[in-house]
Amino acid sequence: MKGAKNKFLASFVVIVVVLAFVRLIFPSVAEDRTKNAMLANEVRKSVDDKTDDTAALHVPVSIKPVNAATGFPLPSFFDGKGNIVKHRINSVPGFSRTFPDNNDVQLMAANYYGVKPVEDRKDAEHRKKELVFVGASPYFHIDPLRSSIPYLVPRAAVLLNDIGRAYYDSLQIKGIPLHQIIVTSVLRSRADVKNLRQYNGNATENSCHMYGTTFDICYNRYKTVSPSADQPRRAVRNDTLKWVLSEVLRDMRENKRCYIKYEVKQGCFHITVR
Repeated sequence: MKGAKNKFLASFVVIVVVLAFVRLIFPSVAEDRTKNAMLANEVRKSVDDKTDDTAALHVPVSIKPVNAATGFPLPSFFDGKGNIVKHRINSVPGFSRTFPDNNDVQLMAANYYGVKPVEDRKDAEHRKKELVFVGASPYFHIDPLRSSIPYLVPRAAVLLNDIGRAYYDSLQIKGIPLHQIIVTSVLRSRADVKNLRQYNGNATENSCHMYGTTFDICYNRYKTVSPSADQPRRAVRNDTLKWVLSEVLRDMRENKRCYIKYEVKQGCFHITVR
């Protein structure tokens, strides 16, 4: 009995010595696991609380690419490596269906936002306080005008400028060489409308163009923007440019910036500010 007891004590001492040796070599074995578990729960709860707060505040979590040299976020034109991000061309589901705003709808907006109809070119010269010259812009090209003059009310001038800028942005982000939209008609006097109706059956007597709120952008021609004469841009089909323009105009219309009619015979988008 005494021998068995001594044998047990000897074994116990050996175990204690081994455990002490293990703890000396691997101290992490003796860490308080309960304390670690409690810490893990606190961290998890903190993360959950932050997630809940973010969801409650409807704060979107997004990571924007950053310029490695400056530390500033890159615009959406570029990815994290500075490469141009190309977006798809989707066009719109039918031009006539997407841009259905007839003359009666546009005429209401023209009467509300426009000026008193201009009688003739001489009368237009006295309307400089009401109208803005739009004959020169880096964002669009004005065709040689025979039946109108390049003036709009300020609200419409801003819209035209915004369309041109948005078109540039859309071409850039889709990887398409820059082209200017072409404006074919702007402000018409009563005399212009009278002369136009003699050979254009689509011209109406009470035209929206007389109020300075309306302009036409052709969809089958575009002006190529080249860096220089010896650096021509690659050719782009007019259909492709029309699809991109239709996306820009659809967004403007859906944002309630304008009314738009797709003119089949005239080859243009007929646009009135709202």
